[in-house]
Amino acid sequence: MAATIELSAAFRLFLGDFSPPDPAGLTVEEAVVRLVRGAPQLGAFLTAERDGARRARFFLNDRLLRRQDDLALRIENGDVLTIVAPPHAAMESVPPKLTADETLRYARHLSLPDVGREGQRRLKGSSVLVIGVGGLGSPLALYLAGAGVGQIGMVDFDTVDPSDLHRQILHGTADLGRTKIDSAIERIRDLNPYIRTEGHATRLTPANALEIFRDYDVVVDATDNFPTRYLINDTCVLLGRPNVYGSVFQFEGQVAIFGLPGGPCYRCIYPEPPPPGMIRTCVEGGVLGILPGVIGLLQATEVIKLLLGLPGLLTGRLVVYDALRMHFRSIAVQADPTCPCCGERPRIDSLIDYEGFCARPSSPDEGDASGA
Repeated sequence: MAATIELSAAFRLFLGDFSPPDPAGLTVEEAVVRLVRGAPQLGAFLTAERDGARRARFFLNDRLLRRQDDLALRIENGDVLTIVAPPHAAMESVPPKLTADETLRYARHLSLPDVGREGQRRLKGSSVLVIGVGGLGSPLALYLAGAGVGQIGMVDFDTVDPSDLHRQILHGTADLGRTKIDSAIERIRDLNPYIRTEGHATRLTPANALEIFRDYDVVVDATDNFPTRYLINDTCVLLGRPNVYGSVFQFEGQVAIFGLPGGPCYRCIYPEPPPPGMIRTCVEGGVLGILPGVIGLLQATEVIKLLLGLPGLLTGRLVVYDALRMHFRSIAVQADPTCPCCGERPRIDSLIDYEGFCARPSSPDEGDASGA
């Protein structure tokens, strides 16, 4: 069985007619050299810079190759060498032009000095993955689509239930019993037919997370459970993707950006999940229907700022919103140098069993509000 090289979508744009050869028998470094020889434009991403760092991420099967020594590993038959682009690699080329219809649709953006035509073209050339199209994902997906983000991917395995409709505004009464992915794609395409949508009607797992995430610039955590939250965090850190986090419970919500250079990841704040049963879910404790709308819109705002390169991002800050008091509190959070995922000596180089990780007993002072 031959070995293969898989490239994320942004890198595939640079291949032209060149097909990556079978790398079996080569070291990872040798395979990279051969790839750059056939597609020279990839050299800026795949070859080492002065400090030895490379802009791309390399995985041999599901293991992240963090150290220079890892590039000396030999690729065997059946192995998969996956090379993942950094955010916006595709935008190093010319961003897509706007059509006349798009120019009219985005006129209010084009008049903004910090967006303009070039900014809107950047949005059109960008891609965002929304994990969960429930309470948080509904306003997120709608406003990202309205803003003209060129590709929106969505992951959700659930169907629309009557108890969802007081907060999950992507879906309506006519959608009861449908998969949320089908309902969401139909609504978003009606809102903006000029963007691309991709639905993943599946449960996010360690077996599929790397493959699903790798073609997107930004990932948004709109989930309501701890196993998926840790899975999203670790996958984003391994791939070098920003993680726009949000959570809601009863009358309180949280927003932050994890995984940016120099900033914390989710594990820096919550190294371990709370003990099973300590934190109630929204099913058990309830949630104000309007609350996910507020938090989801804050997440969407941070996504747009990320894609446009605007200042004031929520990295290094956790914003907590109390709807009863109409009060926002910004808490400074720092990267933990001992973090097992993003620290100076990371111990996580592949994804783990997150259901088992979150089911085990842990320190009772760990936890956060959750549920969407």
